Amino acid sequence: MRQLYAWILLCCMMGLPYADAAAQSQLQVSGKVTSNDVPVPGVSIHVKGTTSGVATDAQGEYVILLNDNNAVLVFSFIGYVTEEVQVNGRTVLDVAMTEDITTLSEVVVVGYGTDSRRNLTSTVTTVKPDELNRGAITDVGQLLQGKVPGLNITASGDPNKPAAVILRGASTINSSQGPFYVIDGILGADIATVAPDDIASIDVLKDAAATAIYGNRAANGVIMITTRRGKGDMQVSYSAYIGTEKVSNQLDMMDAAQLTAFNSKNGQAFTPADDKGANTNWQKEIERSAAFSQNHNLSIGGGTDRGSYHASLNYQTKEGILLNSDMKRVIAHLSLEQRALKDKVKFGLNVTNSNTDNSDLAYRNTILLQSASYLPVSPVKNADGTYFENFVKSGYYNPVAMLNHSEMGTKTNLVTGIFTTQVQLPFGLTYDINLSYQNSSYLFGSYLDKYFTSKYNNMYDNPDPGYSGHTLQTFGVNGQATRSAYQDSKKILETFVTWNKEFGDHNIKAVVGYTWQDNVIGDGFQATTSNFPVDDTGYNNLALSNPSTYNSGLYFSGSQAYQRTRLISDFARLNYNFKDKYLLQASVRRDGSSVFGKNNRWGTFPSVGAAWRISQEAFMQNQQLFGDLKLRVSYGVTGNSSGFNAYTAQFISGSAGTYYYNGVNLTAAYGPTQAANFDLQWEKTATANIGLDFAIFNDRVHGSVDVYDKKTTDMIYTYRVDPMVVPAGSIVANGGSLSNKGIELSLDAAMISAGDLTWNTGLGITHNKNEITKLTSPAFIGGDSVNVSFPEGGGQSGASLQLLKEGYPLGQFFTLQYAGKNEAGVSQYIDSNGAITTSPLRTDYHYAGNAQPKLLLGWTNNFRYKRFDLNFFIRGVFGNKIFNATRADLFRPSTAMTTNILVDAANESPADGNAYKYSTRFIESGDYIRFDNATLGYNVKIASNYIKTLRIYTSANNLFVITKFKGVDPEVNQGGIAPGVDYNNFYPKTRTFLLGAKISF
Repeated sequence: MRQLYAWILLCCMMGLPYADAAAQSQLQVSGKVTSNDVPVPGVSIHVKGTTSGVATDAQGEYVILLNDNNAVLVFSFIGYVTEEVQVNGRTVLDVAMTEDITTLSEVVVVGYGTDSRRNLTSTVTTVKPDELNRGAITDVGQLLQGKVPGLNITASGDPNKPAAVILRGASTINSSQGPFYVIDGILGADIATVAPDDIASIDVLKDAAATAIYGNRAANGVIMITTRRGKGDMQVSYSAYIGTEKVSNQLDMMDAAQLTAFNSKNGQAFTPADDKGANTNWQKEIERSAAFSQNHNLSIGGGTDRGSYHASLNYQTKEGILLNSDMKRVIAHLSLEQRALKDKVKFGLNVTNSNTDNSDLAYRNTILLQSASYLPVSPVKNADGTYFENFVKSGYYNPVAMLNHSEMGTKTNLVTGIFTTQVQLPFGLTYDINLSYQNSSYLFGSYLDKYFTSKYNNMYDNPDPGYSGHTLQTFGVNGQATRSAYQDSKKILETFVTWNKEFGDHNIKAVVGYTWQDNVIGDGFQATTSNFPVDDTGYNNLALSNPSTYNSGLYFSGSQAYQRTRLISDFARLNYNFKDKYLLQASVRRDGSSVFGKNNRWGTFPSVGAAWRISQEAFMQNQQLFGDLKLRVSYGVTGNSSGFNAYTAQFISGSAGTYYYNGVNLTAAYGPTQAANFDLQWEKTATANIGLDFAIFNDRVHGSVDVYDKKTTDMIYTYRVDPMVVPAGSIVANGGSLSNKGIELSLDAAMISAGDLTWNTGLGITHNKNEITKLTSPAFIGGDSVNVSFPEGGGQSGASLQLLKEGYPLGQFFTLQYAGKNEAGVSQYIDSNGAITTSPLRTDYHYAGNAQPKLLLGWTNNFRYKRFDLNFFIRGVFGNKIFNATRADLFRPSTAMTTNILVDAANESPADGNAYKYSTRFIESGDYIRFDNATLGYNVKIASNYIKTLRIYTSANNLFVITKFKGVDPEVNQGGIAPGVDYNNFYPKTRTFLLGAKISF
């Protein structure tokens, strides 16, 4: 290996000046590799008995230099039969490869090993790099959007916020509901450590038979990411793109002329304090006219059958379309593998460092709200250059001033590393030991300058929908800074033994192992202080503050507390294969976690799966329709420990307000704030799955159908308790259950294979039905009928939009039922008795649709003609509802002289004091079809000894959306406890155009 590194260094320093001289005595062989007259790119070609080799380009063409005129060339590619051809002095050698139907090609990464797709008994979807979404994308979730049946992924235009990823419906009302990621064998790794250009494959493990081997972290599914490895001669690759983005849609607010005309028609007028003769589009004022993004990826790799290396450096920048928001990221990755001791031992090392610098807007949702409602007749600035404000009106702030008088940023540094050792033992045994380490450090800072703290003190925030509404914000004097520094770490030991043995027609593969994990979370602190002499230092120098001058202080706070948790597991899996026809898999994992009650820290998670390859049966041999037909059945149980911390089951005391003594109100009361629950146990998710894999029409069409039933039990929830029994008044306990039932269809077809023209298409369809089947606990009070999502629009404090209720799905809307207008033009509603009323109460709420989509669709098309390639992708979501609370709060004709209104409110009467009330009037269809991406590429033919391939391409994202939704965009967040609510919290989506290139040497 040392000689290999020296050779790499020598090549980097001196180039390859001797290549031409060597070529003079060599035979140059060129040719084209095809299959059914269609070029096959990426075919590996090497001289038999050596490691010297090349690969075909995008047109299936290759050139190789040989020292022996009678050499044998080996042509190999996944999914095709390997061909060996003797050169016999020929200089042109074309090869036609045949598809390898019997192997069903690809190797699939599963927990603690790999398997061929033909032998799977579980549901696993594999996505290759050329199948991922394209464009200026920095998030793995968006790369997969629409590509995997069962994955519901929603994303806004925010460069700093990862997409919400839900697999087969939400499995819990706790935690993020997102899947568990395994990156190059590193458990729970952050997806921000992966550069899109480094991805070799993504395997999505869906059913419990596939995920149960990961036990305590697999309830929400598992996504396994494998990065690129080096192979063959050294290859250097560089890829880059530059893109520009513009806002794809905005709220259709009235301009100055429209709003003035509306007020004049209805006998209303602006106050002189507001009407300055301006015509300001406040949404545009807080946005960039165009945002720019760029990506650069440099990689070097190579290897032999005894060792390989791959290193890459990735640099990404992505401006947000909102001013003062952007993301910059650098990712360095190194992968090494080396065999030793006569190839009996294989060592592996993967190290990644990802450094991200995020800039964002303090109180961004409040700024978005103000940009929609602020009057267009007011200017951004006064004539003297100061910001225009009108503080006579409550909760009315200049959004541009808020944006420019505050700053907020987070610097994140992620380091991951894994050292692997695999030893080949006698009797078909292998022993693996993996040691991994993850360290995440977060440095956050925010600064509200003197203008902000003096002008906007006692304002309300505008949080994302959840269990509670807005809260009053109070600030220190003369600027306020918050600074936090936290560090998390994970240390993981995995050790397992694998036995792989064939006995005639029988094949057995067994794995037995042990995992130990130690987590430290929240190692750090947060401090807030105020009274700065100048604003220039921002949050960078807290020592300059002097809060004591105003009877204030330096406050140490924050949502995190130091935690240390531990996970210990034993696991085993057995695979049995008879004649590649009958397949059986069983696994069990025993997990222990310190986050649960001391009486229930251990959980057992079993699974079993079976498959029958029907196409191998004798009665199928004479039929021509099916090239492959396999029936799969599986059942398994997984656990959920995410979303719970070291103190979830512990008794905690803390500040409890004030107390009285002898009739005097004293301060600093101290008492219980959380009750202990020694019986708190695992949430469990059981999944039953029936699937059918098939290949028809001479294997031109491949597909799968899966039907699943997923049930979560012992769901953890906070219940009310009699304070006389439990002084804290509440307790975290098991009690709820949740159900998801659905069907998934995946189809891939080779539509055209004619000469230079090919057309491949893929379709994925998902249906899922979500239902909360239980929230109550017989031991405690409450749990059912919990109101969530409180937008807190003017005049509607405490009004909620959704309800957590047994028998209804997560995201169930529960609100007033709109019944049109009466003769006076006043909005009316149906009360709880079915009568019409213009004075509704909250007891008059009705169930009114839900945010869960009934159908998800993704349609991919790939065309190739000679050196050109075209890809486009269309995505659809159908059957869900969106509560457009943003529209409701901008539907205020009676206050159009003080705040702006939507254009489509022009026909509303100011006499209708109910026009804005949250009701079914503002529940809209969330259906949409989005032309997500189109990419056109060209593979340049290069006559060079140094440049192997060159591809240039142009790409466009979010070209158009077909929808009836009247908000900014129908892709409203589907994650969390309150999905499907639009309330001035949607970061605008953009339309992106980019130009890119990839070159390899």
